[in-house]
Amino acid sequence: MSLPIWTPDALSSEAVQIEGKYWRMVEAQHRVSTLKVVDTLDEQSLLEDLIEETKPQIPLECRHLHYLLATPFRYGSVYPHGSRFRRAGRTKGVYYAAETMMTAVSEMAFYRLLFFAESPDTPWPHDAAEYTAFAAAIRCARAVDLTRPPLDRDETAWAHPIDYVACQNIADVAREAGLEAIRYRSARNPNGANIALLTCRGFAKPKPIEPQTWRIRLGAFGVQAICEFPEKRIEFSRTAFADPRLRDLRWERGR
Repeated sequence: MSLPIWTPDALSSEAVQIEGKYWRMVEAQHRVSTLKVVDTLDEQSLLEDLIEETKPQIPLECRHLHYLLATPFRYGSVYPHGSRFRRAGRTKGVYYAAETMMTAVSEMAFYRLLFFAESPDTPWPHDAAEYTAFAAAIRCARAVDLTRPPLDRDETAWAHPIDYVACQNIADVAREAGLEAIRYRSARNPNGANIALLTCRGFAKPKPIEPQTWRIRLGAFGVQAICEFPEKRIEFSRTAFADPRLRDLRWERGR
């Protein structure tokens, strides 16, 4: 597969505005875990402050943001594995989010299955895991949309399930061109789209909005995701994700 080649000027000429709500999911233990080792809320607050001091620095332009929005932009540590629009190593942060809740759940379900594909002796969880879903209000005056002409001619490269080189290259060019975000087709939900926010300046509001609680259950049947309020149910069969890394997933395993 030949890699798409774009110059900063050429990519800048394709800049568009992007505005809307974009969804993300995180494990619901992001705060509760520290409560297990203290006796009072004051002690929990002190413990979390101490933990915060050990983490990589948040850039000045991001420090007004809620930690769920600012965390992907922490600098100072080595990023161990590359992601679609971020290279491995000491690189600038990227905030990934989905245009719809369906796509956000699809992304989370896929990566949970990928963990078990890479850990064939790990039993399925006995219970459903709890996740917090939330939206971020994003507004970018200068973004690039890989789903629109002429960039969509390289759709195969942008949505490749494993090879992220083309996407990492276009992210480097986008930063050089002063672009704030990249909109792209989801590799996990082909009918959905995601956004890769390259800068904290793209957040229209400093805090997450519309929080939801989801429970995701995995097993030999596939994946079931349930939200109680607003009531939503999403199910993924064994064949829901066309990714070669899941081809040899051992579905029959203990709990």
